[in-house]
Amino acid sequence: MLFAAVGCLCAAAATAALGGRTLLRPRSNDLVQQVLRAVAPTQFAAAAMLTVAGVVALAAPRPTGVVVLIVCVVGAAATIGAGCWQSAKFVARTQAASACGTASDGCGGGACATCTLSRT
Repeated sequence: MLFAAVGCLCAAAATAALGGRTLLRPRSNDLVQQVLRAVAPTQFAAAAMLTVAGVVALAAPRPTGVVVLIVCVVGAAATIGAGCWQSAKFVARTQAASACGTASDGCGGGACATCTLSRT
């Protein structure tokens, strides 16, 4: 349990450091940087879950520690996955909206099928 606890605490520190580094950078108009900045709160949530897993693995009896460790690690991975999924959906919608032309192209106002289907 000691190795799992230390591993969780190190992973929590690394995840929090990456999230903090992203938030400390100046805001950018670059879409990739905006998405990375949007994922930072989920990184902090995952870091908190991993910290709890590490502390419980050190302090609790072995059966309880194993269960909490598994639940927290799976929860942290799912939280990061959900944050990345939401960010990917945002990027896809933004790119689809920018792919639609203007009124001078004959595609303004959602007139063409591509524009209409990409907004649903």
